[in-house]
Amino acid sequence: MTTRPTPTRRETTRERPAVEPERHCHLVLLDDDQHTYDYVIEMLGAIFGYGVEKAFALARIVDTEGRVILETASRAQCERHQSQIHAYGPDPKIATCRGSMSAVIEEAA
Repeated sequence: MTTRPTPTRRETTRERPAVEPERHCHLVLLDDDQHTYDYVIEMLGAIFGYGVEKAFALARIVDTEGRVILETASRAQCERHQSQIHAYGPDPKIATCRGSMSAVIEEAA
């Protein structure tokens, strides 16, 4: 009696592409001489929900160092907040102020 070979399933091995974790970015607020501390504190509270103490500390850093990291998050999150900063409008306490503050997005290390 002849035995038939048992059919075997061919196992296919598909290589899955390596999934890299999403890289985070920094949202960096840039200093200028066209916005008051009150404006910065109010803006940071409105956009990020930061309390007065934290917003003041960030305003102080941007004033003395020229820039401050506001958040480290996904690029999409940073872009949303950057748009809100750029749309916040001029500082009503400074007559010569023509627009919002500036923020840039940088890759986090």
